[in-house]
Amino acid sequence: MRTSLDINVNGLLLLLCGVNLAGTLGYKPVIIVHGLFDGPKQFLMMSRLIQEAHPGTNVSVIDLYDNMASLKPLWVQVQGFKKLLYPIMQEAENGIHLICFSQGGLICRGLLSTLPDHNVQSFISLSSPQAGQYGDTDILKMFFPHYLKARVFHVCYSSVGQKWSICNFWNDPHQRERFLKSSNYLALLNGERPHREMTEWRKNFLRINKLVLIGGPDDGVITPWESSHFGFYDINETIVEMKNQEWYGRDSFGLKTLHARGDLAVYVLSGVKHGYWHWNETVFRDCIEEWLT
Repeated sequence: MRTSLDINVNGLLLLLCGVNLAGTLGYKPVIIVHGLFDGPKQFLMMSRLIQEAHPGTNVSVIDLYDNMASLKPLWVQVQGFKKLLYPIMQEAENGIHLICFSQGGLICRGLLSTLPDHNVQSFISLSSPQAGQYGDTDILKMFFPHYLKARVFHVCYSSVGQKWSICNFWNDPHQRERFLKSSNYLALLNGERPHREMTEWRKNFLRINKLVLIGGPDDGVITPWESSHFGFYDINETIVEMKNQEWYGRDSFGLKTLHARGDLAVYVLSGVKHGYWHWNETVFRDCIEEWLT
């Protein structure tokens, strides 16, 4: 089974042949982690744009947990992606860059938190619900056709629900205690539920050189869209910005430290729907390209 796809400058699909062109030309390898119901095919344009901007870059779109398999629990996916990413990291003496779309952004946070010797330079979170999801989107209605957002917690905050990836980051602001008790992924990543690995995870996450957060008000899927910038609803469904989040103040997983270091870049773009972030040339030129050197 193919584990990754590389796109050359002409957009042709090539399997990795062990030739490190990126090292020769000075560009670090780029690894792309897809989102919910996605796979490598959705990232042909992004791969082509990277190659046009930085010829010779090894661009790997990981071919794992594609399409319906992307509903598997996020910790399961983290372990699977870790097995494929780690060898690429080890071969890249100068480090790699991660571009992680939508749900993939949360998978990448799991990777970065649990890999003690990763060498990720730029972690680019592309329209990812980093602070969670709470909204009646089309995807939600597809899986819970008889539930409004206010009732989804009955499923998601159960042992059965936590076996679905979308429930791993469902964050109902009206069910705070249930979220903290039941969420076995997002609440742990954010340090909202204390655990013995918190200090180590924070240390690992802070190994990155740059965190790039990209999102916008016309996304239509990430709800609230500010979650792509670590903002989220309070109990009144009023947006609490990143700096005012409790876990930011406590610096639970290192976000405040990254910000203080000057290693946090935040981009807001209007007019981009969720499924088009990785196809949009303006997004790449204005928000991504400079962080792939």
